[in-house]
Amino acid sequence: MLRRDLLASGLALAATAPLPAPAAAQGGATRSHALSLLGAPALPADFPHWPWVNPDAPKGGEIVLTALGSFDSFNPYVLRGTAAVGVANLYDTLLKQSSDEASTEYCHLAAAIEMPQDRMWVAFELHPQARWHDGKPVTAEDVVWTFGALRQHGRPFYRAYWADVSEVVAEGPRRVVFRFRTNENRELALILGQMPVLPKHFWEGRDFARPMLDIPLGSGPYRIERFEPGRSIVYRRVEEYWARDLPTMKGTNNFDTMRYEYFRDATVALEAFKAGQIEFRTENIAKEWATAYDFPALRRGLVKRDEIRHELPTGMQAFIVNLRRPLFQDARVRRALIEVFDFEWMNANLFYGSYTRTQSYFSNPELASSGLPQGREREILEGYRGRVPEPLFTEPYKLPVTDGSGNNREGLRRGLDLLRQAGWSVRDRKLVNPRGENFSFEILLNGPSFERVALPYVQNLQRLGMEVRVRTVDPAQYQVRTDAFDYDMTVDVIGQSLSPGNEQRDYWTCAKAQENGSQNIAGICDPVVEELVELIVNAPDREELVARTRALDRVLLWHNYMVPHWHSRTFRIAWWDKFGRPPRNPRYALALDSWWVERAREGVVEEGKRGARPAQ
Repeated sequence: MLRRDLLASGLALAATAPLPAPAAAQGGATRSHALSLLGAPALPADFPHWPWVNPDAPKGGEIVLTALGSFDSFNPYVLRGTAAVGVANLYDTLLKQSSDEASTEYCHLAAAIEMPQDRMWVAFELHPQARWHDGKPVTAEDVVWTFGALRQHGRPFYRAYWADVSEVVAEGPRRVVFRFRTNENRELALILGQMPVLPKHFWEGRDFARPMLDIPLGSGPYRIERFEPGRSIVYRRVEEYWARDLPTMKGTNNFDTMRYEYFRDATVALEAFKAGQIEFRTENIAKEWATAYDFPALRRGLVKRDEIRHELPTGMQAFIVNLRRPLFQDARVRRALIEVFDFEWMNANLFYGSYTRTQSYFSNPELASSGLPQGREREILEGYRGRVPEPLFTEPYKLPVTDGSGNNREGLRRGLDLLRQAGWSVRDRKLVNPRGENFSFEILLNGPSFERVALPYVQNLQRLGMEVRVRTVDPAQYQVRTDAFDYDMTVDVIGQSLSPGNEQRDYWTCAKAQENGSQNIAGICDPVVEELVELIVNAPDREELVARTRALDRVLLWHNYMVPHWHSRTFRIAWWDKFGRPPRNPRYALALDSWWVERAREGVVEEGKRGARPAQ
């Protein structure tokens, strides 16, 4: 699954009584309030609210948040345009994922779920009270239309994610059935539950494939109240929200308004936070967390900060080469790029020792390959012997480790040796191929904050004779260029979950390497990788999924497609102390939607903000 989930022996429903199946199905169906890949959901059908929320949290007040870049669209589901942050708050999904359980979703827009024993279809019965903000009911036709619009006109991800759905039918005003091509794709029903449902009647007469700034119609907890294109957007809580008392919503979405202020630069955004113009932020830059939070408002207790441990998979952040460029076709060249990356020096000098090197595409220890392949993983890989790098059977994959001094002579020596094996040589201090062409490329970044990482890396690459440039563009231009695969190397994060599945097609397959806007950033097209992806999607049980995922991980690593970065297992957060929050956090989310405004502290904080802002 794309989200944080854990795949077990099969999809289980919290069963109640068997129901008659549709005519097209064979055998009976089971009616449920939840879906789980773990066997049984933790919460019963009559659970009152999520375990981590405060069900009596007061409603009201405002939270002001940061966004970077700009926006020119309220349609986040298509390639064109740059969507405003927060638009997902306008829409409901069929099911709501528990942030405290792996791979478990509960009824939300759907009031009930049905699935037969052979798992060849899933049916969702919509909640009878579900309404759009204009008062019209949410119908099965809306679900069918949404599925078709997203698969036909949406980002390429949807076509890969839902490839095994053969048919979607509205069997009544509130019943929609998804039929499957196969019953081997065990997570398919669950990922369909994540689908946001859009209003068919709003989109009639509009081109869904185009960006737009018409305020969309939704059914969710918030609506857009006002906006300045590219500068700010305000969401207003819907007082008459149809689902406000459902157990999946109680104690959440407590702010009357959520305001996002846009900044071009992360440094400016941090200064705006210090001045009280922004009220909550997550900090992703280790240097800033270590050095930039000693300011008067924090010392006076008006601003708080915390590190919250989480269990989210970290995925793979990396410098990613574009294999569509001939320059990076040779795996020895790619390994040379890895050899000269000095993580230990960066961690000590740039990150204050706060990060751990990422050693796997699947950061969960159960799913990550390590050591030599054993047992079932080795059996799988033996089937590809001669088609995968031979050392993976005899050598553990290891990333280089330096002494952190910044003098990475051994890495440079190994890198240069690999480049010479690949046909490159140094002439007049320039790395050239037999035709005399320079080894020259550009690293594309979407903001200046990563320049302090890229520039030391460039210096090491230049010591090999390479000509490397760093180009920083604004987020909108970055999105356009990455959607069109217009880069030599870039930085990206390949997100993973506790249950790898359908999303792997979008990351690694040949078709997606050629489809603009896909998540195959590296342009990987390898028959073995493609076959391993399908093995993962169709894994019959948890044990087999783990073995197949480890096999894919090992093959990806040995091809040296990326220069792995680092990860952290905490949320670093800072906020002006006017908020209340539940006593604990769920395991797999920050859950800011469960916070609220404490009226008793709001006045003191507002007075403190006025003192923090510079004189006009």
